[in-house]
Amino acid sequence: MSTHDPSGPQPEGGGKPSFDKQPPYPGGGTPEGEPPRPTPSDAPPGTPAEGPGAYQGTYGGSDHGQKPYDQPPSGYGTGPGMYGTPGPVPGMPPIGTWPRRILARLIDLILVEAVGAVVVGPFVDLGTRNGSTSAFWLGCAVYLVYEGLMLSRDGQTLGKKATKVRVAMLIDGNPPTQSAAWTRAAVFILPAVLCCAALWWLIDGMFGVFDKPFRQCIHDKAAKTVVVTTEV
Repeated sequence: MSTHDPSGPQPEGGGKPSFDKQPPYPGGGTPEGEPPRPTPSDAPPGTPAEGPGAYQGTYGGSDHGQKPYDQPPSGYGTGPGMYGTPGPVPGMPPIGTWPRRILARLIDLILVEAVGAVVVGPFVDLGTRNGSTSAFWLGCAVYLVYEGLMLSRDGQTLGKKATKVRVAMLIDGNPPTQSAAWTRAAVFILPAVLCCAALWWLIDGMFGVFDKPFRQCIHDKAAKTVVVTTEV
């Protein structure tokens, strides 16, 4: 029977086993079983080790077709909406069609001008030039207030509700802000009051016909808005 020789070689550190060097975990992971963190040595050639462009690793510690942490998903904020029609932001409804937009505008103009005629009619002769001019100016003032208030509430006037379209902010598709709603109404109405209402509205509308890709009229450009449908 062999006996232990106390004079033989002893472990380093005075007879105590050394724990300074631990055996590697399977797969190079951590005690908790987590995958190893990527290192600069894993970066593609030419990637800086520090700074904004430094290598950030990939989702799940793997490069199997995944995208780096510092890159947003492709197509975010651009491209077609959920209904297949190009929109400023993903998921925005299709752009409103011209027949609906024109009909909505005509409904609103007729309603407002009717109010102007009812208010002015008892005091002036609408068959005269002065009477019709007074009714037009009053109608424009009422229209400015009417459209500014209605659009700032939910993006729809009565005409737009009837034709199922609405005004949305170009940047996010939300209803117009107070400033955007009043800017849109003012740019549509005030030039018409100053001179040549029919000509101004024709120019304003034709601008949207040729505008790509969101068919913005001049008043939309000024307010940074777009007209979209409310049904798909």
